[in-house]
Amino acid sequence: MNRTMQYIVAVGVALVFFAGCGGKKVTRIDTDTTIDLSGKWNDADSRMVAEEMIRDCLSKPWYQRYEGDRATPRVIVGKVRNRSHEHINTETFIKDIERTLINSGKVEFVAGKTEREQLREEKVDQMSGHASEETMKALGNEAGADLMLYGSINTIADTEGNQMIMYYQVDLELVEIESNRKLWIGTKKIKKHITRSKAKL
Repeated sequence: MNRTMQYIVAVGVALVFFAGCGGKKVTRIDTDTTIDLSGKWNDADSRMVAEEMIRDCLSKPWYQRYEGDRATPRVIVGKVRNRSHEHINTETFIKDIERTLINSGKVEFVAGKTEREQLREEKVDQMSGHASEETMKALGNEAGADLMLYGSINTIADTEGNQMIMYYQVDLELVEIESNRKLWIGTKKIKKHITRSKAKL
């Protein structure tokens, strides 16, 4: 292969390499940064709604009455149903709620159904001779929850031409497990105005 041919091949390889590298750029950003790319429910919505609703929940009269009469209330988060037309990862939202509850320091948090099943399996394993009597954890000593928090996420989409209004409504309810009394009902609404380029319609 002569020198001219070697040069052409080298240039061709370089062009292919740079073309492959030029298709994507990744920039790290702070996880608390709010960026709306599609206008759909996102991590910022999940975090903001969880924090605002739990702050409202714990500031209402039920908490003062409960705190005065009993020990710190034990709370468990039940299902948050996605009744919207979008795919929303409700598990992420539930984790945001759980984190906010725990970090408030105002309630004790009880493990959910799936977590309890894993813990019970571990206790059975320990009691099967795999742990010493001094460190073995017995069944039947779980802390029962006093209150359950559950709810739903709903949406309404209003579209005209290249304009869209996305409306989200999150409803949460706090219920006393023993009596079924509803202690708190909270609603958080988010409305987004989305303009799409006509070329994409």
